[in-house]
Amino acid sequence: MARRDGFPGRRTRYLRRALAVTSAALLAITVSGCSLLGGSNGADGGNDKVEKAKITVGLITKAIDVAPVHLALKEGYFKDEGLDVELRTIQGGADAVPGLASGSLDIAFGNWISFFAAQAKGTLDLRVVSDGYQAKPGMFMVLARPDSGIKGPADLKGKTVAVNTTGNVNELTLKSVLQANNVDTDSIKFATMPFPDMPANLQNKNVDAASVIEPFATLAQNKFGALPVLDSMQGPTADLPIAGYVATKKFAEQNPRTVAAFQRAMKKAQGECSADRKKVENLLVDYAGISAEIAPLVHLGTFPTTLEATRLQRVADLMKTFGVVNSRLDVKPLLLHLPQN
Repeated sequence: MARRDGFPGRRTRYLRRALAVTSAALLAITVSGCSLLGGSNGADGGNDKVEKAKITVGLITKAIDVAPVHLALKEGYFKDEGLDVELRTIQGGADAVPGLASGSLDIAFGNWISFFAAQAKGTLDLRVVSDGYQAKPGMFMVLARPDSGIKGPADLKGKTVAVNTTGNVNELTLKSVLQANNVDTDSIKFATMPFPDMPANLQNKNVDAASVIEPFATLAQNKFGALPVLDSMQGPTADLPIAGYVATKKFAEQNPRTVAAFQRAMKKAQGECSADRKKVENLLVDYAGISAEIAPLVHLGTFPTTLEATRLQRVADLMKTFGVVNSRLDVKPLLLHLPQN
């Protein structure tokens, strides 16, 4: 028999309220747990593989060096690792440094000299994520016009030579090889200009010679018969590391699984680019705008799949030799060897 004070009704309402509160609490715990386990917490949040799924990578748009990134995007290697990679155009390593400092770039590609200089000067605390590109013969060529009379290194004395920037890999490797050939580098005037502008400036006699990288070296030789004067990647600079990918120490420490995922995707893409030249040629046609006729003629470097302190230390030591840094930078502590689960 029901009691007239209505107690059973009150108890039913109480139980319903308690159940509602409990359900809400369980839902909150479930959502929170997903976030803690790497679930999505926003457009660029994490997932079950990485802390930050959407990452911004600074990249030089048409450089041969970055072919593996385009391969990893095309073949879905980043996606397989739980990453959504957004590319942002930069002009080079020096341009990447402020982007990394501000956090607008999570990872950036650039030449080692710019990155190591920023580290040595205390501009950024960087960590090397992936090696990118290593020199081989024919990659960095000093070219002259066929009617210039410049046939070899000694003929560059007193001449104006185009480089893309001063105090960087293009100028330093050239100076190193010139010194090895007993050429006084103080007698040479260096004019700075972007690599794509060098062939036209050389042809129009605005400079006597140009230190050009691929694919512009091959284009200049095919377009108006520019002649090789010397190879800047020989002798003391043979097999020199050129460029790679870095992140800040802060980003790497806060997102270790994200960085490790990027490393795995890049290692796979770097290995494929090293093993199959045809893949690189096809990519150059797609993203670099190089014709299918010129792509097979371009001199390619090496796409390393490992991080080796001894190899990268050569760059830091070259910087010390030519006064880019005041003291020797130890590269080994900067290399980021993360567990590859």
